[in-house]
Amino acid sequence: MSTVVSFRVDKELKKKMEELSYINWSEVVRRAIAKVVEEESSKKTVKDFVRIRKASIRCKILSRKVEGWSSVEEVRRWRGEFTS
Repeated sequence: MSTVVSFRVDKELKKKMEELSYINWSEVVRRAIAKVVEEESSKKTVKDFVRIRKASIRCKILSRKVEGWSSVEEVRRWRGEFTS
């Protein structure tokens, strides 16, 4: 299903468009909008990958091994506190 979208152009441009009435202006506009949407979506995808990569690097830095600390012991301690 499609929907109607309207936009404004100045009078001079509209006059020139009317002189070229054999051109399907609706199709020209649809293609132009689709192209811009595709380009912007592509940019967003690239930006998302960059953000994911940066987050991955931060996770690796934060997940360093800490001497003298055991995650297993910590989980058992917490479970003991909540089950008592």
